[in-house]
Amino acid sequence: MDHLPAIIDLARQQAAGDQSGHDFAHIQRVAANARQLLTAYPDADQDLVLSTAYLHDYYDEKLVANTAAAKAALVQTLHTAVGLTQERIDQITFIIDHMSFSKNIETHQQLPLAGQIVQDADRLDALGAVGIFRAIRYGATHGNPDYDPHIPPRQELTAANYRQPSTIVNHFYEKLFKLAATMNTPIGRQMATERTAFMKQFIKEYFQEIGK
Repeated sequence: MDHLPAIIDLARQQAAGDQSGHDFAHIQRVAANARQLLTAYPDADQDLVLSTAYLHDYYDEKLVANTAAAKAALVQTLHTAVGLTQERIDQITFIIDHMSFSKNIETHQQLPLAGQIVQDADRLDALGAVGIFRAIRYGATHGNPDYDPHIPPRQELTAANYRQPSTIVNHFYEKLFKLAATMNTPIGRQMATERTAFMKQFIKEYFQEIGK
């Protein structure tokens, strides 16, 4: 994994300045989650898992204006500057292109084991205490209100309505509380269940404090 430091530098540069909860600290936590999940899968492709974990948000639509151009630039850099083979680049971009929550709303995308581990690692960072901070940061960055009793949570997310604005509290009901059921690995599911329970207690306390 001699190329991993160069990949980490790429991820650090791309995430610099993000205020929405997709900063380099998020990427580092996802990589740490991936390392923890890998302990249960000693035969998994560790290099692929960690390379993808660090690059998983590199050309995400939430962070770049032109995803196709950002992807093309990444592929070129991985090939010429980092020295990855085309096969390895294809493996990394396949996982990135199919692992996001939005890509799986209406059609479940089949991922290789490495992709399942990265997907679980990323979703774990949306849960628990860190997940609460990230939900608030993302909602505040996009001007979403904390809570509005006149805006009920959507019963079903679709590809069409997923990016439509809502409240921060609704985000917990519409997405975050449901993530544990989508986890691929047993260890990821256990960790997600524990973190979800913490978030549910937080929201319960929030409603008690505002008298709802």
